[in-house]
Amino acid sequence: MGAQWKLKAKQGASSAKGKVFSKLAKEIMMAARSGADPAMNARLRMAVDSAKRQSMPRETLERAIKKGAGLLDETVHFESMTYEGFAPHHVPVIVECLTDNKNRTATSIRILFRKGQLGSAGAVSWDFRHLGLIQATAEAGAADAEETAIEAGAQDVEPGDDGATLFLTEPADLDAVSRALAAQKWHVTSAALGWKAKNPVKLDEAARADVEAFLHALDEDDDVQTLYVGLE
Repeated sequence: MGAQWKLKAKQGASSAKGKVFSKLAKEIMMAARSGADPAMNARLRMAVDSAKRQSMPRETLERAIKKGAGLLDETVHFESMTYEGFAPHHVPVIVECLTDNKNRTATSIRILFRKGQLGSAGAVSWDFRHLGLIQATAEAGAADAEETAIEAGAQDVEPGDDGATLFLTEPADLDAVSRALAAQKWHVTSAALGWKAKNPVKLDEAARADVEAFLHALDEDDDVQTLYVGLE
């Protein structure tokens, strides 16, 4: 693992799909504050691409863009908040939130971390790398992953989720590398800035179940956007 945490068992459920759409819409709204045209706004372009990959309805997507860009009477202001701490068994966790109520979020996170340990800023991020994380799969005629990484300007490559390949980039290179991969016959399934653990923790099955339950509870909170976990 060591990067973004995903609970595979939730994928496909209608309630889970709704939660995914909600998180994607928040990211679109945040990104659209810098401009409603994806061609001129790299963050928005990547958020829109992610929404399309999850089959977000076009009407929902377009409304999120307009809402974030202030083109509708209805406006919502989200703020980013990041928390650091430890899950059970001293597994490091970074929690990224988007919220319209910082006090509500802070209270919820404190309660959720009762089964772990909430730390201050920098408590665990020193043991993570902040990177561009791109998941992609090779299409017919594509070069191998290492050659593609060199050509596209990625810093490193390793196995990703569900048979995909994970390309690691400098944060500033995320959009350029993502575009280069698509041009080299690689199908990009996700592209985002994130955190990757330098020294992920290895646990036995019982301990891992404790951590998964803790992460699941965090992920269920509406203000939690993304979880990054130092777990093998």
